[in-house]
Amino acid sequence: MKNIGLYIHVPFCVRKCRYCDFYSVTDLSLTDLYTAAVIRNIKAYGYGFDTVYFGGGTPSLLTPKQIGAILSAAEIAPDAEISMECNPNSVSENYLREVRLAGVNRLSFGVQSFDDNELKMLGRLHDSVQAVAAIETAKKVGFDNISADLMLAVSGQTFESLRRSLSTVAKLPLTHISAYMLKVEEGTPLAADEDLLAKIPDEDDTADMYLEAVKKLGNAGFEQYEISNFARDGFECRHNLKYWRCEEYLGVGPAAHGFIDGARFACPKDLNKFISSEIQETVTLDEGGSAEEKAMLALRLVKEGLPLDEYPDAEKRGEILIKSGLLKKENGTLRLTPEGCLVSNQIICRLIG
Repeated sequence: MKNIGLYIHVPFCVRKCRYCDFYSVTDLSLTDLYTAAVIRNIKAYGYGFDTVYFGGGTPSLLTPKQIGAILSAAEIAPDAEISMECNPNSVSENYLREVRLAGVNRLSFGVQSFDDNELKMLGRLHDSVQAVAAIETAKKVGFDNISADLMLAVSGQTFESLRRSLSTVAKLPLTHISAYMLKVEEGTPLAADEDLLAKIPDEDDTADMYLEAVKKLGNAGFEQYEISNFARDGFECRHNLKYWRCEEYLGVGPAAHGFIDGARFACPKDLNKFISSEIQETVTLDEGGSAEEKAMLALRLVKEGLPLDEYPDAEKRGEILIKSGLLKKENGTLRLTPEGCLVSNQIICRLIG
């Protein structure tokens, strides 16, 4: 049996955050029916899995019993990475202990900031004290692979508040950080709030905040391996690496995406339809895994880079970018520098034509 990745979209939230446009609902009475549908679909596809990722939404709104039932239904490799996103306010010591016994071995906390004013602005339900406590409790109950999300250039953020958050990160038992710049999505409450929009740092400050985060995280032992991702040695997210390496993964759940047999597909953003269908409906988006797509994704992996033996024309196209410090050539690859990451889309277009 071929092992691939498994992404499970858990579409439940207590409430939507101001910036979020991911699909979710607030009716938690549907979690049992949802769990049964996930199990039904996993069994129907018949794959084995060496990475599993519970994303959302808020996966930690599922009970440990529900998480365990889903994992028990899947053919999972003995050394699989099994990740689950968590909100700091939705977990307790007992919950974390039980979800670890259910099979989860990697947690990703949606912290976003360790500044209470920024958390309030974002619409998060936790404060900085809860975030610190959740991470420390996860370590206490036996998790050795713990990630946290941080948002850069959010409304009202200053260099001082960012540095405080980065300083807190360095002191916690974290092995991975996802640090990404705020993107204002159409249709979200944030996009309609002119006061908050006016307080978002400008482009120059946003760029400097990103470079500050890269530097501070590196000094704290988190090596940048992707534009927005940093890890201690050996703790890169194996599941997300599948995305960037154009490897196969199955998506299960409303709004989930997948990539199998050279085709990318998506599931409709409809929980009721997902629950009522014997097998989830999918829509084929396009073919995947082209040379251009692989090049684009390889360049996101700043630690691995674009192999020049596979893309020999890229070096000549990138000469001026190397001279300007946006690219570097190392060990037969082209890699984005931190400054290059800030204009990655333009660089990628230039290199792959």
